[in-house]
Parts: sequence; structure tokens; C-alpha cells
Amino acid sequence: MTGLHLCNSREKLVVVGAGMAATRFVEELINRAPDRYAILVIGDEPRLAYNRVLLSAVLAGDLSVDDIELKPRQWWRAPGVSALSGCKAVRIDAAARRVVLDNGSSVDYSKVVLATGSHAVRLPIEGANLPGVHTFRDVHDVEALSRLEGSGARTIVIGGGLLGLEAAYGLARRGVDVTLVHVMDRLMERQLDAAGAEILRRRVEEKGVRVLLKANTARITGSGRVEGIEFADGRTMPADAVIFAVGIRPNADLARQTGLDVGRGVIVNDGLETSEAGVFAIGECAEHRGVCYGLVEPAYEQGRVLAMRLAGEDASYRGSVVSTNLKVSGVRVFSAGDYLGDETTRRIVCKDPRMGICRKLVVRDDRLVGAILIGDTSGAADFLDLIRSGADISSMRDELMFGAPLQKAA
Repeated sequence: MTGLHLCNSREKLVVVGAGMAATRFVEELINRAPDRYAILVIGDEPRLAYNRVLLSAVLAGDLSVDDIELKPRQWWRAPGVSALSGCKAVRIDAAARRVVLDNGSSVDYSKVVLATGSHAVRLPIEGANLPGVHTFRDVHDVEALSRLEGSGARTIVIGGGLLGLEAAYGLARRGVDVTLVHVMDRLMERQLDAAGAEILRRRVEEKGVRVLLKANTARITGSGRVEGIEFADGRTMPADAVIFAVGIRPNADLARQTGLDVGRGVIVNDGLETSEAGVFAIGECAEHRGVCYGLVEPAYEQGRVLAMRLAGEDASYRGSVVSTNLKVSGVRVFSAGDYLGDETTRRIVCKDPRMGICRKLVVRDDRLVGAILIGDTSGAADFLDLIRSGADISSMRDELMFGAPLQKAA
């Protein structure tokens, strides 16, 4: 078997996965320890790492695929860094400290970092694999969905979370007839309360997306290809294309085959090390304290902490405050922390449904514990800092509600 050899004068570090988490980790590490490691990044997609968050903008036609590349090609040729694209790691021999690739070659390592990400889930229902059924996860998916433009295809997006909204909005921007169906009673139920979700629904429909809630898809119908969907209550809807946007699942097969401890994702400790010494995991594939985040910011935090540790610094990962700060279907949305609250919290709400604006703060003992902003997300970074720090906000509550910068509120 042919071996791939890294620079002998540096410690050999292999990163399996070439997405956003891997790229941020490598950037942090070479900034902190530029001469310590020979880093090889292995990615199974046949292109350089790109920003998945911006795939919806590519689908909408606002950006090209080249526009969302994270780093230029020459960055991946910097001293101590190399990359293999279109190549998949199929096995890790932890005893021999070797990663085996699908082309039959292998590479030795001193340390290996799993940043294998996740994959889109398809509902386990009849018709899920018919021609005309898509997912929305990578560039290949976007290229397939872009071909719906001008086809006259009646398109149904299943899933009212972030991915579903972005897919539906991107297609609507291209003039595609699109309906978004969601099993829950509100959109983005993991990030928004009922009032905020209703404002978002109205704004999304204004953008040309029909929204159908409390719609449990039972099966996809069609003879040879998609012809429609049927709901659990017996209702039907014709369709020429269906897109699953119902969630993601960590890519943990490689870890499982290696014998690492795996729950929903690859289980890591506060040092982001797996059950095997010298093997680490970050990003969407990692499970820390029972949580798989599936979001960019926690992946970046994990990448930074691991880079610090591998550079010899004292650092540990304690978990992340989950937040969303995005432009969802053309609408600015931010949520963070305990945005629902309970009997121990006070909820401060300011909303204007006609303007599509909602601002909600959740306060416990004069500490901000959660927030939702829709339409106007000014102050979002300040809110997130306050939630993370647990600082007293009693003297700045009014200013925060109306978006004044903290410097002016102090």
C-alpha cells in the first residue's frame, strides 16, 4: 500500500474533513504554532472548503460557488499545510496511527482531528428516494435545485427550520413555485417563540413562499418519479419536486468503525479528545456533554479551543451558548439562550407586526438569559455577550430593548 508522507521535521497532523470547522481550526493552529505541525486536510468533496451558510445565497443567484470559498487555493499551499480534495478517509488504524484512504493509499499521523460534519436527513417514508426528491446540504444539491428555475416545477420543501426556509426562499427568488410544509405549529420552533414565528411566517409569505403548518408528511407519491405528497390526515398536494430539509445527522461512521465511543455523534471530553488518545473531533460530528450543536459558532469555538491545546496552551471547551444570527429568507433573525423563559424569568417584549419587527428579552435576577430579535437585530452581539457573561443589566434594560449600543447605555 502506498503511503503519503508529511514533512519529517514537523509533527504529523491529519484533519479528516475540509469544511468550515476544519478550515477555522487549521487557521487558528497555524497562527498559534506555525512551525510545529505538518497538516494534511482530507476532504471528500472535489472542491476547496466553502461557506455552507451562504449556500442559500448561491441558490438564490446572489452569489456564485466561487464567491463562497473560505480560503483561496494558495492558502492551502502555505508552509506546513496541504490538502487532498475528492478523497475519502475510510479507516483509521489507531494502533498503527495511520489513516487509510479510498484510493488505497494511507498516511501516518501523530494526531488526527475528525471534522467530518454531518449529512442531510431524509424522512423514512415511502417515496423518499424517488427521482425528483432532493436534499439541501452541499454544492451538488444547490446545482440540482438551480435547474428547477424556469422548469415550471411545483416544488414542496419539507421542513420549517433554517434549512427549509433558506431552500424555499432561494427557489422563490428564482421564480420557482414553492410551498413550505412543516409538521409543527410554527416555523423555527427551536429558535423562536409563537409570536416571533408568526411574524417570520408573514414575512416569508410576503417573499413568495406559501407556508403550510401542522402538516405531517406521510409519503411521497409517484410512479417512476415524484408526483405529489400525502399527509397523515389524508390531504394531498401535487408536486414535481420535493426537498427534504428536516435536519442533519453527524457523520460518525468513520469513528464508529475505528472503535471510538459514539452516541449521536463522536463523543469528546472538554479537551475535545475522543476515547482514543491522539484522536480529536470538532464541529457537527462531535458530541460534547451529550450535545451535538450542528451550528457554525460552536464549531468555531471548538476549533479555537483545540488549536490552543495543540499549540501547547491551557484551554478547555465547556460548551456553547446556542445562538442564531442570520438573514432567514430575507428576514433578519437572532435568537440566543433561554428565549422561552419560565416562572422565574421576566419577559420584556416590543413588537410591531406591521413592520415585521419583534424584540424580546428574557431576564432572570437582572441577568439576561435569552433574547429574540426579528426584523431589527441591532445589538445582537451585545445581547450574546451579556448572556454569556451573566452581567447585571438593571441599569441598561431600556437601552438594550431599543438597540442602543452598550457604550451609550453604560
